[in-house]
Amino acid sequence: MPEFCVTGGTGFIGSYLVKALLEKGHTVRTTVRNPEDVEKVGFLTELSGAKERLRILKAELLVEGSFDEVVKGVDGVFHTASPVLVPYDENVQLWYAYAKTIAEREAWRIAKENGMDLVVVNPSFVVGPMLAPQPTSTLLLILSIVKGMKGEYPNTAVGFVHINDVIATHLLAMEDPKTSGRLICSSTVAHWSQIIEMLRAKYPSYPYENRCSSQEGDNNPHNMDITKISQLGFPPFRTLEQMFDDCIKSFQEKGFL
Repeated sequence: MPEFCVTGGTGFIGSYLVKALLEKGHTVRTTVRNPEDVEKVGFLTELSGAKERLRILKAELLVEGSFDEVVKGVDGVFHTASPVLVPYDENVQLWYAYAKTIAEREAWRIAKENGMDLVVVNPSFVVGPMLAPQPTSTLLLILSIVKGMKGEYPNTAVGFVHINDVIATHLLAMEDPKTSGRLICSSTVAHWSQIIEMLRAKYPSYPYENRCSSQEGDNNPHNMDITKISQLGFPPFRTLEQMFDDCIKSFQEKGFL
């Protein structure tokens, strides 16, 4: 079986990739900032197949050469790590997007210069059940909106996608030789007011945010073009109801709601 490396193994996408690859019988190396931090990393060792086929290695994106030995000899790399941590602060979100954009540009440059086979998966706002002990990235924003922690919700229309569809897209990108370039990975586009309305109808007991941010510019209606991934035979994306139900239920099960 091929051996893969997943960078950023404790992240939302990274941890689910580790889980999926182990379930498929692969040997997996994953990178984290501190392998000794059991509180953050321990859940990975409890995944099915982890004791036999998972190595958790230290690597820092901001340390030159940190990944050289980590990726040596693997059959493929899923690069999900980011040098920017993502709380639910809008300014930090901008830096996160900037870091991802610059990283992708550099990846394309290096791939072209070295003849590497690169496919980039571009997911929209990722939603789904928790796997790690604490909510991270996009899940933090959802939890803060449901619990009314910020005082307002984003004046944003954005595409949403279930974590399972994101993982399936990554696996498709790695396994199908027909994939190339960028794969847009997104289900329905909706405004946050629509999401809150949907959740309030099904889970009315929570103190959702009621006030919309006055910030303009990100609330324009739009669509995500998924023609390319559909032509590769990818099944229909999960609905908003499915992804948010899975998310809210996991918050409830883990005691966050």
